[in-house]
Amino acid sequence: MRGPALLAFCFALPTLVLTILLIGPALAVVWRESAVAYAPGRMVLLYALLPRLVMAVLCGTALAASGALLQQALRNPLASPTTLGIDAGARLALALATLFAPALLGWGRDLVALAGSSLAAALVFALARRQDFAPVPLVLSGLLVGLYCGALASILTLIDSRWLVSLFIWGSGSLSQQSWTPSLDLALRLGLAAPFALLLLRPLSLLELGDDAARGLGLPVARLRLEAVALAVALSAFTVSAVGVIGFVGLVAPIMARLAGARDFRARLLWSSVIGALLLLLTDLLVQFAAGASSDLVPTGAVTAILGSPILLWLLPRLQGAMRPPSARGSHGALARRPGRSGLWLAATGLGTALLIAAALFLGRAPEGEWHWLGRSDMTTVLPWRWPRVLAVVSAGALLASAGFSLQRLTRNEMASPEILGISAGSTFAVAIALFGFGTLSPSGALMAAFAGALATLFLILALGRRSGYAPERMLLAGIAISALLDAVIGVVTAAGDPRAVQLLSWMAGATSTVEPFGAVMAAGAAALVLVLAVLAGRPLELLSLGPATAASLGLGVRTARLLLLALAALATAAATPVVGPLTFVGLIAPHLVRLAGVRAVVPALLLSAVAGASILVAADWVARVATFPFQLPTGLVASLVGAPVLFWLLQRRVS
Repeated sequence: MRGPALLAFCFALPTLVLTILLIGPALAVVWRESAVAYAPGRMVLLYALLPRLVMAVLCGTALAASGALLQQALRNPLASPTTLGIDAGARLALALATLFAPALLGWGRDLVALAGSSLAAALVFALARRQDFAPVPLVLSGLLVGLYCGALASILTLIDSRWLVSLFIWGSGSLSQQSWTPSLDLALRLGLAAPFALLLLRPLSLLELGDDAARGLGLPVARLRLEAVALAVALSAFTVSAVGVIGFVGLVAPIMARLAGARDFRARLLWSSVIGALLLLLTDLLVQFAAGASSDLVPTGAVTAILGSPILLWLLPRLQGAMRPPSARGSHGALARRPGRSGLWLAATGLGTALLIAAALFLGRAPEGEWHWLGRSDMTTVLPWRWPRVLAVVSAGALLASAGFSLQRLTRNEMASPEILGISAGSTFAVAIALFGFGTLSPSGALMAAFAGALATLFLILALGRRSGYAPERMLLAGIAISALLDAVIGVVTAAGDPRAVQLLSWMAGATSTVEPFGAVMAAGAAALVLVLAVLAGRPLELLSLGPATAASLGLGVRTARLLLLALAALATAAATPVVGPLTFVGLIAPHLVRLAGVRAVVPALLLSAVAGASILVAADWVARVATFPFQLPTGLVASLVGAPVLFWLLQRRVS
């Protein structure tokens, strides 16, 4: 038996056993009710259980085929609808249409999902095109787009929390069915797409010869890639519109087929589809068997992510040969085109930040809505409410920016940040556990939980990267898996309709209005400590930006330096996350702004990044406070919504 067939058999055997365990009692009920006019058991079997199993097979096949097409067209073993942000784009588009333009759904959910997926894919490719669609930058771009779409979806959920449960269940991938109509519709759409996949088999197989050889044979490589990506986007959009977002199947199934011995593209596409169908079917059967009558409330997509994260982590060592390390241009930043004077920039940025802080403290909206500058009579009543919030966001901005700067220097990748590497996800995961475990959580308790989560995530990333010498791509994929696990757990716990889910979502969005003086002072102390330690670590950062071999030849203990710098970034992220939430993009944007100014020396660039990060969050917090007065927007979401387009613009200014 060949490798792919053996692997499929390993999935098929437990699937068969679980199917017998589930179908057997159902058939017994139907047999007993055969003479009854109203037979609920028969109706459940015919119109709920069987359509659900068929839907699992169809969705698994479509997602795996989509991943195989993307990996072959882009020559990237990490490409998939999930890692490229395609699923997130479709999810956001459907959420927007549901809340604000439901008439669009009358034209078909597939069209809305396809539009969202196409826009997300276009944005990902635009972000990664300057680096020739290399695996690591492409995955980073996809994760960035996915995070941004997630921030927008969070805002939609906060606008109307009544949609919270249904949005999370659908967004996490629910295979629950009440009729055969969705399965038949999806089967029809996949049947229409199948001939196009067959037509692309031979041309895509020729891409394995290389682009130049394929062009020499008369193959239009650019058009072929566009057609293959368009087909993969359509397959993913069809699935998302039918059942929601189901991650990891499109990534893991083609990799497993490749590792099992499917060498040519025809075999990989076939066996990826088979393995994907069996993988999703097995997961859904496990959900039904374990959850019983509550299985309709447990999103299969979330469970798939929970099971897929360990699989992805297990596959990490086997992917090293297929990935190129990130470009070393991140050491000095390709954005630094012109020289700059560090002292002048630091003075100007500090002055601008001071003005922003003054505006945040003294300029606001009066109870009637008009603009108002605080007078002496107002300071004793208003300032005690404002200064903890301003101090907290200043500290959080400095912490995240310094962490992002350190991570970018450490990994030599200009898209690295706390959000990308999963440290923020670990903090949020720990806060979620504490919130649902203890019922309520004070700001100091959230700080302790976030730090513990960041520390645990740090240990996990280090353990996974130890054998590879803490290679950046190993830490990157570990962060992707951890982030997906976080989303999956949140999808599962919120599917139960617990009202604490709204509190968790508000915390994730960065609700700075709840900051207490003690928490603000603690954040300021952490910022001061981190900045001092980061300045002391300036020389190791400078040497590591030259590459591990060069740093080691100059006498630096590379492993020890990486360990200490990662711990410092984790400390900074853990202290900032309870204040502004896990998604702000400050750690990405601030170092880019400094490189754009032309500052290259490590210590001045680090301090400038911290000041720039503080300025960004102070401005975002002020906008969140006054833009929709008397209502207040979450500071973290405002920062992320403003920051992602700015980052996109900055990346397009890079020199190829």
